[in-house]
Amino acid sequence: MLTKLTVAIVFSGIIFFGLSCSPKTISTRYYYQHEKVLDRIEETYKKLNQLEPFTVAFTDRKFHTISLEIITDTLSYIYQFDINETRLTDTLLAYHLNAPKVIELIQQMQLIRCTWINKFEYYVDEKKNSLILMSIKPVALSAPFSYKKYYTLIYFPQTQYFDSSGQLLDKRNNRRLRKIKGEVFKRINDKVCYTISGNFR
Repeated sequence: MLTKLTVAIVFSGIIFFGLSCSPKTISTRYYYQHEKVLDRIEETYKKLNQLEPFTVAFTDRKFHTISLEIITDTLSYIYQFDINETRLTDTLLAYHLNAPKVIELIQQMQLIRCTWINKFEYYVDEKKNSLILMSIKPVALSAPFSYKKYYTLIYFPQTQYFDSSGQLLDKRNNRRLRKIKGEVFKRINDKVCYTISGNFR
């Protein structure tokens, strides 16, 4: 028979496990563990995307296969490659992308289990802005009941505003929450936020 002390210890352990694996804890810990690589990925992608818009997504659990979408003025072309295929380099060169830099970007994404990266454009006071979205699959999410969860990090080019619980606001003087792709984002720092989704993009 379990004693009251045993029950209390087990219950405390469950609470601690829940807190240590909370979305805020996982996303913040992941970001600061990989901050330099994540920031380098964001900066590299932003520069490469200006030359020729594209997105990259890993489509398998082992992070060996990518989906590459190249966006032209008229059409979007989607290709699938193993990351070591020579066809990947050939395709990047055919669309005038910096193949070595894109491949380095893909390798960095693979290293830290970043499943997807994309650029998103939005308007504030009729002024066009852009931000970078990254979907991640931290190892910590292999815990029970979390294997289908993906975390999306969002990089803003400027400081953002948040309410008292860290939720992203539309504007400083407007308490309305800002939703991006239908999701509410929460603060990691003044320019980086996160949300949780069942989809990686």
